[in-house]
Amino acid sequence: MTDNDTHDRVETDGGTASQPAQAHRNTNYLDEEVNILKPSTAFMRDHLRVVWTSFVVWALIVFGPVTLTAIAPGPMSQTMPVLGFPLHYFLVAFCAPTGALILAAIYARKRDSLDEKYGIDHSTPDTGGDTGGGADDAAATDGGVEQ
Repeated sequence: MTDNDTHDRVETDGGTASQPAQAHRNTNYLDEEVNILKPSTAFMRDHLRVVWTSFVVWALIVFGPVTLTAIAPGPMSQTMPVLGFPLHYFLVAFCAPTGALILAAIYARKRDSLDEKYGIDHSTPDTGGDTGGGADDAAATDGGVEQ
């Protein structure tokens, strides 16, 4: 029995995550058409939903204050009582970058949950061979490997 034979016979645990994971394993992504408007697999559809939602939220966070300043310059240009900055300056200088960082963390968590749902494992398997790196190969200060 080869590794491929054992890989093909996957026993399920009766949960709902095993069906998408099995479908993901059986999909040949090199033969699937990649269309950003009509994804061909369930994983691609779910991931694209996360990407588009994140993009819309990012656009609102980054371009919202600028657009509001153009539409309503009076209220957006008033000085904030606490910090003394104009409101539009504070929103663009602090809230937009902070919102982008928070959005990146949310995307990473959503992507991890998608990977778990579809059985995608990013850890590298232990091949038992020498890969040229690892804990035994400490880098010397000149860039070489200590012997």
